[in-house]
Amino acid sequence: MMKHEWRKKEKDVYVPKAKPEIIKVPEYSFFTISGKGNPNNPHFANYITPLYALSYAIKMGLKKNPVLEDYYDYTVYPLEGVWDISDEAKKNFNPNLPINKDELVFTLMIRQPNFVTEEYALEVIEKVKIKKPDLLIEKVKFEKKEEGSCIQMLHIGSYDNEATTFKIMEEFAKKEGLERESKLHREIYLSDFRKVATEKLKTVLRFKTK
Repeated sequence: MMKHEWRKKEKDVYVPKAKPEIIKVPEYSFFTISGKGNPNNPHFANYITPLYALSYAIKMGLKKNPVLEDYYDYTVYPLEGVWDISDEAKKNFNPNLPINKDELVFTLMIRQPNFVTEEYALEVIEKVKIKKPDLLIEKVKFEKKEEGSCIQMLHIGSYDNEATTFKIMEEFAKKEGLERESKLHREIYLSDFRKVATEKLKTVLRFKTK
């Protein structure tokens, strides 16, 4: 059986065009970790590392010993982040001022294939916690999340320029008779910011509609 490549098999979810589109996102399973603060700070990497450690532990563990029903080999899914600002920042929010990144609240996550059960995921969390006690494994949860009706678009370039893309998406929503549910939004990182030039970074931007 061929390896499941999300870039090829799930283009509608992960490879949108550089123009807005409407999508309905079903329920998926994720390893998730939540935190607060500026993603440019060095400590931010501490939230990303355990998600990859667990995701690769699941992938390699099952490749050696495919104990789960419906198992197939696959490419590890990309890092995603759901972003918001703190309640305090919301009280003093001024749309004309840039957001203070220290006030950002986030949940980072990596999706797991549908055949990964909660029981198996929790076993892997316990094993990796023992092997790598320096990681923030105790903060990681295994959760199911469903986004439902959304608008998404591919953003190319710096994360600091995302507001321009969101404006295009919001105008598209209005034309379609839809409304952005909240300032909460999701980012899916198709590029590794450590290896790719800022102007070439590819990020899926997505927000829920009502």
